Amino acid sequence: DLQICQHRAPTCCTKKMEESYQAAVRRERYQSIQAMNFELNYMIVGYVTAFQEAFESLLRLAENRTSSLFETAYRPMAKEAAEPVKKLFRDISLYILGAETTVEGAVLRFFDSLFPLVYSRLINPGITDLSEDYTECLRLTRQDINPFGRYSKNMVTELSKSLWASRMLSQALSLGIEVINTTEHAVLSKECSRALVKMQYCPHCQGLTLIRPCVGYCLNVMRGCLASVSELDAQWREYISTLEYLTNEMAASHDLEISLTGIRNSINEAILHAQLNGPQLSATVDKVCGQPKQEGNLSSDHIVTVKEATETQALVMAHASLNNKRREFINYMKRSRTFYASIAERLCEGDLVMKDSSTCWNGEDVV
Repeated sequence: DLQICQHRAPTCCTKKMEESYQAAVRRERYQSIQAMNFELNYMIVGYVTAFQEAFESLLRLAENRTSSLFETAYRPMAKEAAEPVKKLFRDISLYILGAETTVEGAVLRFFDSLFPLVYSRLINPGITDLSEDYTECLRLTRQDINPFGRYSKNMVTELSKSLWASRMLSQALSLGIEVINTTEHAVLSKECSRALVKMQYCPHCQGLTLIRPCVGYCLNVMRGCLASVSELDAQWREYISTLEYLTNEMAASHDLEISLTGIRNSINEAILHAQLNGPQLSATVDKVCGQPKQEGNLSSDHIVTVKEATETQALVMAHASLNNKRREFINYMKRSRTFYASIAERLCEGDLVMKDSSTCWNGEDVV
């Protein structure tokens, strides 16, 4: 009553043993594919971790530089500006990780929150009554009167270019892990399980426990079993090319480190622009939002030129470590271009097949 290991000669096997063999080959294939995937998965997960750590480090340094701008140059509004600054960098981090948000939205929300502070603490520091309604009117007016000139839009442009590549890379890395995990759990068809039993265990039914499959026979069986997995070859090669492109984009002209470093300077230039145009802004705001309570005429002409912060060197070092990791990772991934094309060959290596002997199992007999 054997279904797979049928042979002319007497046999040591039963139907129940065949079923056990089928369970064994499925388990063995899963383990062997898992072992092959391990190194690749390990490299991608390692790079994801390193990328996120380096990126978070860059963000923290850029946030500290931006906070120090308010503490050193714009002390009257430093305490109130802390939350909008924090939210801006939190939004940037979420964007990188693939959240449904935009760089433009994050930057413009920040400037919406910043304008009431700049207006009431720097342009008109005599304002005593900053009610919720008046603050909200200032926020909405910001969009119409553009108090920060071109600097807010320039900041959107610069950040969008460099952060887009980082966001795409983050998503691509997650996709790579997903693909590897999916192929690891590829379901072997019934025909495949039978073919594997015939190749690996049917010789045992003849008492031939030391004989192993012929190389060509093994390749044919494995290629048939893993046809759906090897079809990923073209997409996998394209995927690696995309990873290479995105990592190069990150390190190219719109450098992540440069754009994050530039946030502080863009905000400073924007505030200076608003201060220099204070009288015109006040006239427009008074028409739209009305005149709030003031103590005397304390119009501010106190404009500070800000020096570069000392964290620049730390930013450069954090980004350099990210670039080194990037090069190492891409070189490894390039070597894995043929990962899915050669999966059958690698499964037929090692102890599974008989390489150095003239005798092997061809599925029917010893040859």
